[in-house]
Amino acid sequence: MTEINSRKIAIIGCGFVGSACAFALMQSGLFSEMVLIDSNNQRAEGEALDISHGLPFSKPMQIYSGTYDDITDAGIIAITAGAGQKPGESRLELVHKNVEIFKSIIPEISKRNYKGILLIVSNPVDIMTYTALKLSGLPSNQVFGSGTVLDTARLKYLLGEHLGVDARSVHAFILGEHGDSEIAAFSSANVSGIELKKFCDFACKTDKHEEAMKEIAEDVKLSAYEIIKKKGATYYGIAMSVRRICEAIILDQKSILPISCLQSGKNGIENVVLSMPMIVGKHGAERSVEISLSEEERQAIKSSADMLKGIIKTLDLD
Repeated sequence: MTEINSRKIAIIGCGFVGSACAFALMQSGLFSEMVLIDSNNQRAEGEALDISHGLPFSKPMQIYSGTYDDITDAGIIAITAGAGQKPGESRLELVHKNVEIFKSIIPEISKRNYKGILLIVSNPVDIMTYTALKLSGLPSNQVFGSGTVLDTARLKYLLGEHLGVDARSVHAFILGEHGDSEIAAFSSANVSGIELKKFCDFACKTDKHEEAMKEIAEDVKLSAYEIIKKKGATYYGIAMSVRRICEAIILDQKSILPISCLQSGKNGIENVVLSMPMIVGKHGAERSVEISLSEEERQAIKSSADMLKGIIKTLDLD
């Protein structure tokens, strides 16, 4: 069996998202080797060369374009390949196009008896993670998606702006689907241990807290559409999210992140992939974390799961 090199990452897909992830990971210093793979090998070669030229300003690293034969010893494979989301198109409208693309990618990985971690970034990430799980046969702790890590960062950023505090002091999650049915779990949100509403009463001096929170949650949900409308694609935010997830894995940080992973019965949800808080470390999605949710939030997450299950039923994954 090929020994896994935890300091090697493979990125499959060198479009806007894949190349931004490669750039962010080069700067991170987490890896000593990175292989870029794309159906357009010239594109992969160009990205590898361009990013490599910045290495004198970063840390020593081997960056090159390659083939599936180069993935066998990678600690992490990040899959960003797929059709991009067009203006006005929902993430779920990408489903069938990208499932077909995964049907050509995942078997190539399986053929090499890969034993590392598959980090799915392609949209719609929940469905694509489920697809990768079914096609790869790998354990669910080793196959998970970037989920709502970016949505959660957007929520923290907007709450920080609203409250006038450092976004890193805001603790809150977006849960469920990475998409239109996602849920802002405000019932457990806090600012350095202070309940969100109490902090807002002190900092904002407004009696319209509920309306402000609904507006912020809606802004988070619409963020990607707004960015796509203005510049055609989103890639910097997700690249930083991928870097954060990789950091938790490579440094075995046991970080609690809302990654997209297989649900196994908690909150009445199973056999579907969506985002809930998980401890992320060197073994991948190591275990789930129970957080306080209102009954309304629980029902909303269950509705999100039911919607995703309905999509899964339309896929031919057997």
